Amino acid sequence: MRRKMEDLNTERSQIISASLEARLKEVMHYQINIDNYSIALEMIEGMEPDEQAELAGFVEQLKGLLASSVLEQKKAKIMLAVIESQVK
Repeated sequence: MRRKMEDLNTERSQIISASLEARLKEVMHYQINIDNYSIALEMIEGMEPDEQAELAGFVEQLKGLLASSVLEQKKAKIMLAVIESQVK
């Protein structure tokens, strides 16, 4: 019985470690998207007014994606903190 508990504890530790790595990557992926969307919006702001008008729909799409990524990253950071608290 004791051996089985040790095996379960080892397996739990491995699962939490894998979850921690996955959450770290998830936060990083959201940050990459946030950076990309922000840079794209800045680039479009620097364009000529007629080009900006032509890309208005794309700008709205980028703003939506940016807002969504920021929110999802916040959620991922919360879950990351939860997992980190279990590693200690």
